Amino acid sequence: MTPFMLAVQDHLDGAPATAPSTTPSAVRTLAAAADTQVLIRSLAEQLLCEANVVLRQHGAEFTLVDESGPGALTFTIACADRSARIATLVDARSATAHIQAPGIAESRELAGEEQMQALLLSLVPATAGDRSTP
Repeated sequence: MTPFMLAVQDHLDGAPATAPSTTPSAVRTLAAAADTQVLIRSLAEQLLCEANVVLRQHGAEFTLVDESGPGALTFTIACADRSARIATLVDARSATAHIQAPGIAESRELAGEEQMQALLLSLVPATAGDRSTP
């Protein structure tokens, strides 16, 4: 098992999830912001797959849905009734990252890609580890 899979199992066994660190959303060049969005999204997919190996044994599962449209690169991660939406909003030659998730104020972004693990763990409902729940 990977270190993140072990962290998911520990969380299911009762270890509390730590809220992800965030920083105020900052305007970046379009190239830099798009690169960061692709890195964060790729990492989310990798970690989500690892987490699902553990979560499926408990009847839970993460989903990842990409959205694309004029002026935005967006993906949403969900587990049960909890979700987080990560978007890079484009304005001409610049862009700004934003995250919408429980407990995170508006106009914030993850403090770094290493915060994706904390974000995912924060989305796992407490009941996912309850084996008596169908």
